[in-house]
Amino acid sequence: MRVTSTNQSPLADLRIEDAGSPFAPGDVVRGSFAVSAQHTGEVRVVELSVLWYTAGKGDEDFGVHFFQRYTAEGPEGVELSRRREFRTMLPEQPLSYDGLIVKVCWCARLRMFLPRGRQQVLEAPFSLGDVAPARLPKLVSAEEG
Repeated sequence: MRVTSTNQSPLADLRIEDAGSPFAPGDVVRGSFAVSAQHTGEVRVVELSVLWYTAGKGDEDFGVHFFQRYTAEGPEGVELSRRREFRTMLPEQPLSYDGLIVKVCWCARLRMFLPRGRQQVLEAPFSLGDVAPARLPKLVSAEEG
């Protein structure tokens, strides 16, 4: 069964194929995006990234694994409403992790640049690796111990 992670907004649609189960290091992640046809005049530039970031306590960190910029303007301009596919081989690390203090998250991110300096971001999450989530240790009471 093929499960697709999809994130949509009125401006665009972003998808990751086979996101229902974790990807292994070295697997190829595939996806696609398209800007809504009614908003192509408003969205002139998009940046697509496959990246990881940390969330939780302490300093947040991130790393960009794949990056592509598309513009509707100039001699190299493209039609942003046409669905564009992407793919990249995933690295060995960092693996996705759902810890008690910090989480490591992977996603495809589509950043759209709008008039007057505004931006909108869409993310389609996926997991790299199959690391069990952290659990709180079971406390032993005096009667049990």
